[in-house]
Amino acid sequence: MNFGYELASGIATITLDRPNRLNALTFEIYQELADTFERLDREPDVRAIVITGRGRGFCSGGDQDDIIKQLLGKDTPALLAFTRATGRLIEAMRACRRPIVGAINGIAVGAGAVIACACDFRIASATAKFGFIFPKVGLCGADMGITYLLPRIVGLGHASELLFFGDVIDAEHAARIGLVNRVVAPGTEREHAIKLARQMAGRVSEDTIIDGEPHVVVWKDGRPIQAFPPVADLAERPELIGFDERLAQEPPPLRAPRRIPGWPG
Repeated sequence: MNFGYELASGIATITLDRPNRLNALTFEIYQELADTFERLDREPDVRAIVITGRGRGFCSGGDQDDIIKQLLGKDTPALLAFTRATGRLIEAMRACRRPIVGAINGIAVGAGAVIACACDFRIASATAKFGFIFPKVGLCGADMGITYLLPRIVGLGHASELLFFGDVIDAEHAARIGLVNRVVAPGTEREHAIKLARQMAGRVSEDTIIDGEPHVVVWKDGRPIQAFPPVADLAERPELIGFDERLAQEPPPLRAPRRIPGWPG
């Protein structure tokens, strides 16, 4: 796997492990993460899950070289397949019956911010930053079903502001609007996340196991997990509309000097 994984005392910990790229995602990592969360949902020894990143970033989203550049010039079926692959990860996280705690150790932008939102709890380092930066790179803000998740976390007003403008906010701002559950000293977020995961895991006793499956956390997003709408259906159409040939004329300025991009059309 392209990330760290360990299981101890019923807590599965996933550590994104590309620190030199701020733990940016590749096509392969998307698939491996989705496979992992689907498997953990069926793993009787797992009572709770922690996801974090190594280094100074939680996750900087899709890798500019390994994903973004590869998508330029792709036809609609290929783009549709990609949006469904990314949506599958978020669906797997939301459908997972084990509580998921995000230990947000640094920058979480783009798909990284969506992954954070797909967690049930978010413990943020004081140095963490969040940004749904899709509009700033020429994409629709509906990526990966975030228009479903974010209003349920921070409310429609805050969600609209974050998704329309794509601004990056700090941990204090995130806590103020309810995006994170708590802010902790840098370097302690993993410890706090594991402590919370253990508290949740302790609520799953042997008496609550039915056919080898924990049955404590069965509701997410205010509805039975089986009723969670397909993320691809929520995101793929607006995302495909935004991700067209005009991107090739003005590449995403993720690491370029700060300026307002000149999108044609």
